[in-house]
Amino acid sequence: MVGQDPRNIERIWDQMYGSRHDLRHPSLYATPAISAIDMALWDIAGKAAGQPIYNLLGGQYWEKLRAYAYMPSEGLDTHPEKAGDVAAQLLAEGNSACKIDPFMPIQPVRDIPLWEMEHAGKIFESIRKTVGNKIEVGIGTHGQLTTYSAIRVANYLEPYHPFWFEEPVMPENIEEMARVAAHTSIPIATGERLVTKYEFARLLEKQAAQILQLDVGQCGGITEAKKIAGMAEAHYAVIAPHMYCGPVAAAAAIQISTCSPNFMILEANQGPLHKTIFKQPLIFENGFIVPPTGPGLGVEFDEDVLQAHLVS
Repeated sequence: MVGQDPRNIERIWDQMYGSRHDLRHPSLYATPAISAIDMALWDIAGKAAGQPIYNLLGGQYWEKLRAYAYMPSEGLDTHPEKAGDVAAQLLAEGNSACKIDPFMPIQPVRDIPLWEMEHAGKIFESIRKTVGNKIEVGIGTHGQLTTYSAIRVANYLEPYHPFWFEEPVMPENIEEMARVAAHTSIPIATGERLVTKYEFARLLEKQAAQILQLDVGQCGGITEAKKIAGMAEAHYAVIAPHMYCGPVAAAAAIQISTCSPNFMILEANQGPLHKTIFKQPLIFENGFIVPPTGPGLGVEFDEDVLQAHLVS
């Protein structure tokens, strides 16, 4: 890439992905590095044009972006009836959606016994009794269920109308995820561990999920994320970007979400670093994220904070 015009992003992306024989196969070992470079190239292009990246990708479709919070699972393992109070607090803070993993701790693929399903049902029952349908509640399972357990869990929890069933089985077997999707009315969500348009194309072709949780910091960057969002739109699917790759990838996810008609919701994952590493922090309040209006990614590092986190 040295000496190339940084605005030739499509060509550079193809060279990064396809010029080495062993990189052509989609892999989480390669795509995070490609994603990082791609995000940097788009930031350069936006800053050179004096425009936020979303204006270079079709313009601003959303003035603010709905975001979901996490429902803390601490204590709910022994007192599921307290889930309603937690949901009420999240609602009071302005959230309209949240996510919980009712089958903790995370373990290798396993069967879920009926008593655990009943326990998860009590969590949902407490939420619905306390706040009704005022807050959406997604199920996260980190792919740790067998196919038949996932189908049983979905059947047990369907009456509570979960927002989604995330990674009901491991994402490596798209056919099995499609089998779960065919057995439930709960929307299936997945994508945080998938990379490039090729893997997402297969997911859509198999009708394995309707909610794509692409991670801009892993799937191939802004270039690839925009293509994935477009493919999803053609299949009447929506995007709900995963935001666990750090502040810069979160800023990139906001850019993609802002210009995508089929954007659904963002993950509101903001730790202390998110709030301090930029001169102007990303704004998350009252259940929404406000897209920045500055050029490029819309963020600038606070160099003093950055230096304090460098590894020598």
